[in-house]
Amino acid sequence: MSVELPFAPVDTVIRRNAGTLRVSAEAAEELARRIQEYGAELAIDAAERATEDGRKTLMAADFDAPVVDRETLELPVAPVDRIARLRIDDRYRVSMDARIALAGLLEAYADRVAAAATILADHADRRTVKAEDIETYYDLETYFE
Repeated sequence: MSVELPFAPVDTVIRRNAGTLRVSAEAAEELARRIQEYGAELAIDAAERATEDGRKTLMAADFDAPVVDRETLELPVAPVDRIARLRIDDRYRVSMDARIALAGLLEAYADRVAAAATILADHADRRTVKAEDIETYYDLETYFE
């Protein structure tokens, strides 16, 4: 599966959480891949909700998220639309409000992961957030679910 999300905005999300730490390109790539997987899962759930309501269009409410101001988002909406469609049937449409709501959810998710990865990099006494910090977050996440 190719990564739909450009790495630059993901890098920006990590950097706003990293303080004075640097961010490796591999960390941005790994987080972009993980964001995409999470977004595709959210879209599957949203499609099930829309189907239950007899709709073929995913709405913001299907993501159980408020629509945020598009101008405040770092993640671009067009790739988020492609992420939403990765694992759902082509018969579904994704409304603009749903795209923006999903982008908001994914950005908040990315912020949580980036903040944790920053703590892990700092704990390892490194000055750079690396892909291994993102991976370690996911390894540890299963212990806290």
